[in-house]
Amino acid sequence: MILRASALHNIVVKKLRLSAVIWMEKGQYVSKCPELGVASVGDNPREALENLKEAVELYLENAEALGMIEEILPSVESDERYITTIEVGA
Repeated sequence: MILRASALHNIVVKKLRLSAVIWMEKGQYVSKCPELGVASVGDNPREALENLKEAVELYLENAEALGMIEEILPSVESDERYITTIEVGA
């Protein structure tokens, strides 16, 4: 994904690598970006992922328009992430 952030009339282009989790829920695929708390849905995993990408882009564009992008970027700029699964008793 490409993020365009304006700062004092300069355009800075950043690529962010974010996580996506996809699972089946009530007959449709849910996709979520854990770093931002943004979610979407689709009829299949590919569609759910594409819809999530669009939702994340809109979220970041809105954050930029509201002047909040500088607060969000530090939490998502790290490329070091550890994603795994765990089992617990229910």
